[in-house]
Amino acid sequence: MRLYGISGLGADKRVFEYLTLECKLIPIEWIAPLKNETIENYSIRFSQLINKEEDFGIMGVSFGGLIAVEISKRLNPNLTILISSAETKKELRTIYRIIGKTKLLKIIPQFLFDPPRIITNWIFGAKKRKLLNQILDDTDLKFVKWAVNELTNWKNNEKLTNPTLKIGGTNDKLIPPKKDKNQRLIDKGEHFMIVDRANEISQIINEEIKKTNRQQGV
Repeated sequence: MRLYGISGLGADKRVFEYLTLECKLIPIEWIAPLKNETIENYSIRFSQLINKEEDFGIMGVSFGGLIAVEISKRLNPNLTILISSAETKKELRTIYRIIGKTKLLKIIPQFLFDPPRIITNWIFGAKKRKLLNQILDDTDLKFVKWAVNELTNWKNNEKLTNPTLKIGGTNDKLIPPKKDKNQRLIDKGEHFMIVDRANEISQIINEEIKKTNRQQGV
């Protein structure tokens, strides 16, 4: 099974480099959103980068998890993995939905979506701060503004019907994990744990892939 990786908001495939997975991991690079494009329509275009003729799974991190959910609703992959993310809008902080309803994000200047590094390092709880800072330095603020607006206005209430694994960090400040039978918790894990706790996350994912393969007779 091939596993397609969708990185977090403004991030790139560097966040997957610390994982050691027992399957082929294919990171997908972000594409530019169209003017006034919704997350649902964006996900449809984004899904065209996936080879649907072979068994595949989708792994999304943070905002990438929202995209993974929208794609999974349409393509029904063998496995969906959400890391430091949410499956429905109710799993996001209430304050995000309140901000979305105000429509303020659309009038906020782009440069304000690039806060001081001392703040972002604290919010992400990053131990490998150099990597996080490099990723943030390379981030397209136009994309970030669009993504934050779509996150705060996400409408999905549907739980996925295909096999789903959710991995959350107990100390995640951005998207705290909600109680869920499909949730695996990383003790004291923070939002950047895809890098900082890569060994533990890799072990959980590898176990789930083996389980999925057994169920499908692979």
